[in-house]
Amino acid sequence: MSSHIITPGPYRATKLWNEVTRLFRAGMPLKKHRQNFRHHASCFSATAAVDWLHQLLCNNSNFGPDVTRQQTVQLLKKFLKNHVIEDVKGRWGTEDLEDNNVLYRFPSTSPLKPIPCPPPAAASHSIRKRPSFRDKESFFRLKGVTKQEKEDNLDPAASSEGENQHADQPVQRRQLTVEDEQEIWRCITLTHLQKILGVESLDEVLDRQCVNPLNIIHNMTKVNKHGVVTLEDKTNDLPHWVLNAMKSLANWPKYDSDQPTYPGFERDVFKTVSDHFYSLPQPLLTYDLYELFINTLGILQPQAERVAIEALQICTLLLPPSSRRKLQLLMRMMCRISQNVDMPRLHPAIGTRTLMVHTFSGCILGSAEECDLDELLATRLVSFLLDHQEHILSVPGYLLSAINDHIQYLRTAQIPVNEGDPDGGDGASAPVSIHTFCHQISGTEFEQQKLASSQKAMEELLEMLLTDQNLNEKQRCKKLKQFQKLYPDIYSQRFPPSEQLKKPKIKPPLLNIKKTKVFSIRN
Repeated sequence: MSSHIITPGPYRATKLWNEVTRLFRAGMPLKKHRQNFRHHASCFSATAAVDWLHQLLCNNSNFGPDVTRQQTVQLLKKFLKNHVIEDVKGRWGTEDLEDNNVLYRFPSTSPLKPIPCPPPAAASHSIRKRPSFRDKESFFRLKGVTKQEKEDNLDPAASSEGENQHADQPVQRRQLTVEDEQEIWRCITLTHLQKILGVESLDEVLDRQCVNPLNIIHNMTKVNKHGVVTLEDKTNDLPHWVLNAMKSLANWPKYDSDQPTYPGFERDVFKTVSDHFYSLPQPLLTYDLYELFINTLGILQPQAERVAIEALQICTLLLPPSSRRKLQLLMRMMCRISQNVDMPRLHPAIGTRTLMVHTFSGCILGSAEECDLDELLATRLVSFLLDHQEHILSVPGYLLSAINDHIQYLRTAQIPVNEGDPDGGDGASAPVSIHTFCHQISGTEFEQQKLASSQKAMEELLEMLLTDQNLNEKQRCKKLKQFQKLYPDIYSQRFPPSEQLKKPKIKPPLLNIKKTKVFSIRN
């Protein structure tokens, strides 16, 4: 029975449902059971189904080991409601399945859900231009660029001719508008996210109309010294009493509260905090970004941990600042509580970390319409967030530098001012010719260039070892032996085998002298 990772793409939740259904029907052991003096062939008990499906989900890379037995029971209830299974009398459509010895079986009809297909284009003129290409092109173009200027910029002959034509004309800097800068923030962020997810277009996983560049700018520039987003409008922040409750739990028992404590006080405070987050109008990751975060789950694999952290780091930048701030504060509280050995047990049968994940997963991720796998998917995402919240909810410095450098470059671009503008303008709004960029090379060329650069660097390192005056001969020989062991090809190029064979011939006189001395003593 084989399983595979559901890669990012549209309708990922439906694909995951079909995958789990296929594995369950293909692998669940069927036996002959007796119930109420009757024999039922090819069936299974609810308890046996919970045992087998729970083990399947924990070992499946799409869900992970944080799946609980109770969540497995909830999924089996969904199976019964959607006619993936039925009882031995053929009844289904309800969610009254319990973890007991009631018998169930598989129906003869296929339980797989159909995956919608996008409608084909009616004509070639109706094909919409790919947004990813348009966004990528907009990095290098400002408003007012004409088609003729674009052709002149790409044509070397025309470009040199244009330089001579405008050689004596004054130049001035193009003033970027606020809209220009906001578009740069949005486009660079989304293009980098598209590259990480490995999708042809973000339209498959994200509605671009939901991406507000002001959210990105605010989340990356308006943070306190702890990296938490600051809000100008305090009405969107958490209430003061909720913040105090979260602080008391995060710093338990060191937090000095004016309110009296009693046995079980921490449980009541914890319930108060969870009730408030569930009372919010929508999950912290918002309904609009649900599909994006569901698809990001496809790369939460151990071998791609760094990539997954980077993807979630950018995804959370798209959140409204108030939602991102609440998520940061909540994840910090959950992390502190999970690591606090002095915190009393908040549940008699569930560990503290497991309780954190399963309590708040529903208020962090959820869809506007009920999804059969919402609870399982949210648990996996929140568990990963809890392990890496410090990095995921921080501002990516490399992205901030790239955006600022690009805006600064466009601000300093100079253009000729046309004298005698036929439109009567003063030249302040004159268009800027677009910037050319490098041609894409093949993968083979890239590997060759990478190998050549690495080899050149190693050759320079070898020469430095040979000429370094701060090394004595013993240290030099030791480092050369290490280099020869690690990079035998480069070492053999510098010292061919023929030279290496001749090298010992340099010291025969010294060897003879030593041997003579030894023999003379014996004699």
